[in-house]
Amino acid sequence: MGLITLPTTIPWLSLIWLSMVAPVVIIMLLPNTQKEAMRWVGAGFSLLSLILSLLLFLAYDPVAGGFQFVERLEWMPQLGISYFLGVDGISLPMLVLNGVVIFTGALMSWNIEDRAKEYWVLLLLLTTGVYGVFASLDLFLFFVFYELAVLPMYLLIGVWGSTRKEYGAMKLTLFLMAGSALALIGMFGLYFGSGLRTFDMIALSQNVLISGELQRLLFPALFAGFAVLAGMFPFHTWSPTGHVAAPTAVSMLHAGVLMKLGAYGCLRAAMWLMPAGAQIWLPIIAILTILNVVYGAMIATAQRDAKFIIGYSSVSHMGLVIMGLAAGTQLGIQGAVLQMFAHGVMTALFFAVVGRMVYERTHTRQLPELGGLGRVMPFAAIMFILGGLSSMGMPGLAGFWAEFNIFLGVWERYPLIAVVAALSIPITGAYILRAVWNVFYGEVKNPEFLKLSKLTWQEYSGAIILAAILIGVGIYPAIITEMIDIGVRPIVAQLNDVVVAGR
Repeated sequence: MGLITLPTTIPWLSLIWLSMVAPVVIIMLLPNTQKEAMRWVGAGFSLLSLILSLLLFLAYDPVAGGFQFVERLEWMPQLGISYFLGVDGISLPMLVLNGVVIFTGALMSWNIEDRAKEYWVLLLLLTTGVYGVFASLDLFLFFVFYELAVLPMYLLIGVWGSTRKEYGAMKLTLFLMAGSALALIGMFGLYFGSGLRTFDMIALSQNVLISGELQRLLFPALFAGFAVLAGMFPFHTWSPTGHVAAPTAVSMLHAGVLMKLGAYGCLRAAMWLMPAGAQIWLPIIAILTILNVVYGAMIATAQRDAKFIIGYSSVSHMGLVIMGLAAGTQLGIQGAVLQMFAHGVMTALFFAVVGRMVYERTHTRQLPELGGLGRVMPFAAIMFILGGLSSMGMPGLAGFWAEFNIFLGVWERYPLIAVVAALSIPITGAYILRAVWNVFYGEVKNPEFLKLSKLTWQEYSGAIILAAILIGVGIYPAIITEMIDIGVRPIVAQLNDVVVAGR
């Protein structure tokens, strides 16, 4: 039994993603002048989706395990497509993560004045797609929600962004469309190659007719298709550019949630459905992730723009996620999922501080032009330092347990890769400490910075929520790791069965 009991007759998962569609309809009906009402509607329904996600998290039965809160309706039975939803120990923490980031992102969007109606509609549609991906158990439905999550990014960055926003939006969109095309190839290969003519992910995961040779051919397409969104080397170059160009809340969702969609697709669609292909390709992927982890950290040290530092930091930390997945071990995959959660909260906090609290007041993110901001906004300094400590893997914060599990899991399978990847730890410390000093300490470069406006209640509230999660999971990681462990076991068992069977 879970900690609470919910009525089984209510379609909870549908309610979660529909809770993001409802405000879209309401906001579209509001006059353009009612910007304050749009903010309250967007934030209110975002909070509702977070509460619903938390209720499911608390109601999940860890003893029964498996997929729960399942909903299924035939959609296009002649094509083997159904409206099939369900969540397990992997997807439930991701639902909660999405709820946290969209609610705090809504708080950080309170200052949007230009074309506010279109902004809120696109932001909430993006979040609808994310919720749908994490809940989908039909591969076609998964892809539909995936595209809904990705496509609004073009307009959100191109219209409301900054710093070469048109270039950043176009580059992001082209990369992700190319990834989607690769993923479609893998999906259609599974659909026809399985002989089942179905997109039911549970049926596909149990199908023994998908030969090892077919999996070997299809796995790179499906994995790489989603790995583009995860920022895996060499498909990562769109990510820092997109981070920098996006407005604050979109940066928070981009790094905090959307990149996790890519890693989630790698795990749920590629590794779960094609374990034989995974066993062949994962060692190569593990080697590539070294470039993500170490190269991303080194490039971050050379950046002068605070957002670029966070962007390349995300490339490095997402490399750790893919590395944990590539290990194929219980600890490695568990650590990867936990890193997805911890990094999502951490980067949301980073971008809230740098994008909203600092940039929108100083109109610069260049380290040589900043300095001494800790005197006028000590709260922002504390929040940035807290995020930085989690990024560095400081014990007592969520990032520590994620990286600890990943390195243990990778060591079990690839000890040399673990040793090389560990070089990123001191490098991460270097660029985080450099950013902290240049932005918040040292001498004040511009006297006007001493007159900056005070932080708003929305900024305080959003940052405190994110910081509390980093600390809470860091002090008591079992609140989430036990559930993740239950979700990871079946996938690891499949990978091990392939090894034993020699398929």
